[in-house]
Amino acid sequence: MEDIVMTRAAFGTTMAFHIIFATLGVGLPLMILLAEILFWRTKDRDYETMAKRWTKAQAILLGVAIPSGTIAGVQLSLLWPGFMEVVGKVISLPFQIEIFAFFLEALFMSIYVYAAHRLSPAMRFLSVFMVLIGATASAILITNVHAFEGTPTGFRITNGEIVDVNPWAAFFNPSFFVTAGHVTVSAYMTGAFAIAGVAAWKMLRVEKGGRVYTYHQKALLAGLIVGGTFSLLTALNGHESAQLLHRYQPEKLAAAEGLFETQAYAPLAIGGFTDPQTKEVKYAVEIPWALSFLAANRFDEVVVGLDDFPQELWPPLYIHTLFNGMVGIGSLLIVVGFLGFAWKKLLRRSQFPRWVLWVFVASGPLALLGIEFGWIFACTGRQPWVIYRVMKTADAATHAAGVSPFFWIFLAIYLFLGIVTLLVFRSYFGRHPLELEPGTHPTDQPAE
Repeated sequence: MEDIVMTRAAFGTTMAFHIIFATLGVGLPLMILLAEILFWRTKDRDYETMAKRWTKAQAILLGVAIPSGTIAGVQLSLLWPGFMEVVGKVISLPFQIEIFAFFLEALFMSIYVYAAHRLSPAMRFLSVFMVLIGATASAILITNVHAFEGTPTGFRITNGEIVDVNPWAAFFNPSFFVTAGHVTVSAYMTGAFAIAGVAAWKMLRVEKGGRVYTYHQKALLAGLIVGGTFSLLTALNGHESAQLLHRYQPEKLAAAEGLFETQAYAPLAIGGFTDPQTKEVKYAVEIPWALSFLAANRFDEVVVGLDDFPQELWPPLYIHTLFNGMVGIGSLLIVVGFLGFAWKKLLRRSQFPRWVLWVFVASGPLALLGIEFGWIFACTGRQPWVIYRVMKTADAATHAAGVSPFFWIFLAIYLFLGIVTLLVFRSYFGRHPLELEPGTHPTDQPAE
């Protein structure tokens, strides 16, 4: 059991590190494309500057995402041989297509970074758009393997042998479209709020109303509008995800909400923690009938409780906390996005007070934390299965000894990579400070 825990910890640590760079690597190209479009429409060179500087950040992040993603691929083969046997015969298609998606992203990223000043506006749009398509496709394809783990289709296991393999049925498993939508909109949301958080931090450190302040305020508003829009879409997609769990993984939904007894008009438990002894969620705020509506858009829907399953097949009950953290952060980010929009467009205030800027600063780290909560919830909530109701985690993991040192070695590698990444960011942008042309566009003038 200890080896299985350490095997999960080793791969989980890898994914927790990699997902930060992978998510930002999907979200930032959308913001770069938006900056290019705004520059083309307004001729405001601040947006051109944003696109150039954000591209440099994207290149640094991609430089870390590649080795961390390679480590994840190697660990899949080393730590999960039982799972990879199924992958090789049934669900290898997304991995194969993802190689071409990555090539597409890398090719046009290179073109844009090294030749943007020589390209026409149309070719610049095309280059960034293809980077966005490649990055998004990579995320969808890799996440589709996770979707398959939750709703496996396209094969059968008979007498221990994998038979009747249909790769396209496995590819377009019941979770494909919902999961693809969720990873896409949540990544776009996170990239936008990362931009907003950095811009707000810069605004706290420069003179109010000055040229640099105005530049960062433009970046902040772009991040808040895009982030707020996609946080709302993430919430809508999350509603579809809950309905998917209700249909295909009912014990996961029950554990997420701490529901032990099967019932109609099931309440939604917000906050608190699940107590397995008393079989209740202590200190939670319950919204009557809301879980039934969340599961099937009707208040009288019968939601299956944990007591309908053997206790050894229950997911860890702490996923209720992870689920609440994910949903809570997502809901807060919707409010943050609306706050920024309302402050400028509805209240027509020219500047943000410091306390509001600090809220915006927090939005970036919170978005990343929400991604981490969501990923851990999605994987841990499937336990004890690695492929739901087909293969248990214990059967998929390696039986080789010595996994513990493996975990500590890679933990040290990720700490090193994280520190180096921060130093590279600080070094590059320290040696290349923001240089702005004198304000010529009406929006460049300091607000009175």
